[in-house]
Amino acid sequence: MKLTLAEPKYLKESVSIISELVNEATFKITKNAIELVAMDPANVAMVVFKLLSSTFVEYDVQEDTEIAINLSNLKQVLRRAKPSDMLSLEVHENKLKIILQGASKRTFSLPIIELEEKEQKVPDLNFPITISAPSYVLSDAVEDVDIIGESVSFMIDGKKLVISAESDLSEANIAIQETEEVKIMSDVSEVIKAKYSIEYLKKMMNAGKLVPEVKINFNKDYPLRLDYKAVDKIMLSFILAPRVEND
Repeated sequence: MKLTLAEPKYLKESVSIISELVNEATFKITKNAIELVAMDPANVAMVVFKLLSSTFVEYDVQEDTEIAINLSNLKQVLRRAKPSDMLSLEVHENKLKIILQGASKRTFSLPIIELEEKEQKVPDLNFPITISAPSYVLSDAVEDVDIIGESVSFMIDGKKLVISAESDLSEANIAIQETEEVKIMSDVSEVIKAKYSIEYLKKMMNAGKLVPEVKINFNKDYPLRLDYKAVDKIMLSFILAPRVEND
């Protein structure tokens, strides 16, 4: 197996984002993509990652391979990759070899670990609401409400998305109307509202650095799904459990 990327940011940034949610994970390397499905230790968030073979300048995979890696270690190595470097991955004697080729050739080896994890299945979720928007629209709104509370409410009212937070005395409301850039598709006539952790959301929204548009799906007291997709390159999706109020 030998994989070479001319744009290391796609792997570098993805691993950085995923490592904020998951400590150790198994990458599946198939003929078409590097894939990962993992759950955070608290079982609150799931990440689904796919880096397509068309992103690579060299993609030589003879057979499907699974590689379990400590993501914190992998992140540290990938941080050394410069934007102009060629980044290659090889497996050699139960080690993942990472080669960064620029002005110099730097080679790192990380141990492939044993993980006793059950295979994660992506849940089949049905959403009556889909919002497509520039990634910065979601990031800005969540960062605005972050100064007020620890959880954020998403609400659909007609053709308007309202992102809000409140604390004992303060509140923040961000109203996002449908525009040419923001598309709101809804099958419901009533107001739909759900609440989620801002801490988790902020980690997920870093995918906006790689992909300029996000697809947002949610329902009343139901998981939130964020999809960041760049055609023929990358998909990063996140599923976040809702915070249900204890009355």
